[in-house]
Amino acid sequence: MGVLMLGAGLQGTLMGVRATLEGFPTPIIGAVMSCYYVGYLMGTRAAPMMLLRVGHIRVFAALAAIASVTILVQGVLVNPLAWGMLRLLSGLCFAGICVVAESWLNDRASCANRGRLLALYMAVLYVGLGLAQFLLMLANPRSTLPFILISMLISMAMVPIVVSAQKMPECSMPRPVRYRELYRNSPLGMVAVTVSGLISAILFSMGPVYARLSGFGVSGVATFMSVSILAAVATQYPVGRLSDRMDRRTVIAGVCTLATLVAASIAIFGAMPRILFLLLAGLFSGSVLTLYSLAISHVNDKLEPAQMVAASSALLLLNGAAAAVGPVLMGSLMAAFGPSVYFVTLASLTAALTLYDLWRKSRRKPVPRSQKHRFISVQPQGMTAQVVTAPGLTRTASN
Repeated sequence: MGVLMLGAGLQGTLMGVRATLEGFPTPIIGAVMSCYYVGYLMGTRAAPMMLLRVGHIRVFAALAAIASVTILVQGVLVNPLAWGMLRLLSGLCFAGICVVAESWLNDRASCANRGRLLALYMAVLYVGLGLAQFLLMLANPRSTLPFILISMLISMAMVPIVVSAQKMPECSMPRPVRYRELYRNSPLGMVAVTVSGLISAILFSMGPVYARLSGFGVSGVATFMSVSILAAVATQYPVGRLSDRMDRRTVIAGVCTLATLVAASIAIFGAMPRILFLLLAGLFSGSVLTLYSLAISHVNDKLEPAQMVAASSALLLLNGAAAAVGPVLMGSLMAAFGPSVYFVTLASLTAALTLYDLWRKSRRKPVPRSQKHRFISVQPQGMTAQVVTAPGLTRTASN
């Protein structure tokens, strides 16, 4: 998965940079990038059935092979319609691949070490995604070489799985859960999962577009994206530990308030030294990329253990649906108001979630310490590679 993230992380940034170089209108770029998340939603629905029919190794190999070919075709057919269709196919493939990897990981984990394993897994994914940004500087984005490199990395990621001698995990279809029930149990969790999907998709898909339209060169785009992604590696664990010790709603409000102040500062002050800008950008993404984990953990605090598997699958789909809207929304706004609206929009989203959080706190008492479950460090990475945690496919809940 670490090797796969090198290819997937480079793919998302390359698409945004190449689209701006080709002169695609910003709303069209947003629509093309959103196709990935539409495919991702399709993949999360189709993967369980594929796993039941042919098993983990065959599904992983087949989807990785298709994803590898897909990126090569994108390098040849450079037009928005073709890219939209191919991005949809890529999203479907990566969703299925991540379902395979994470259901396998969950099957091997125990209640004693599951949290640590998921935290380590997410760290590996974020490091792969962050380092992938620097691969953009190895070749001209206008050439086919970056597309070939991505295809090579995706293909190489098949090797450890295909040659594995371990017994494949057994899996079963998750029991569906009603969104009305989830909202009644945790309104804030549902809203936070939705806002997290919007923000993450904007960061991963439209971040490169924002950087290019703001005058960044290829190396500048790579640095901006790598800082934004790697910052999340440093923040997941301490924020999670803090949320285990106090009301998670307070932590969500604090994270969103910090993100709002940082994004608003970038939007208001505009021109600033590059190093200061990168530090603020890293602080913003490091804050908001903890939202999904905080929201999932907050929802699970309100559920019985038997409900957690189905709830995680439902929240994953909700997050993905919001992610499909994010790039289209941002692309349209950037076309109307310019790239400066990027951080204005992000600040508005986090500010709105802060206000909703504080309102919910006034309506309900906090979850008693004795009833809280442990923090789950996950991030649905269909955002670029959308790394989806799919506990609904395992025999035990991820909690």
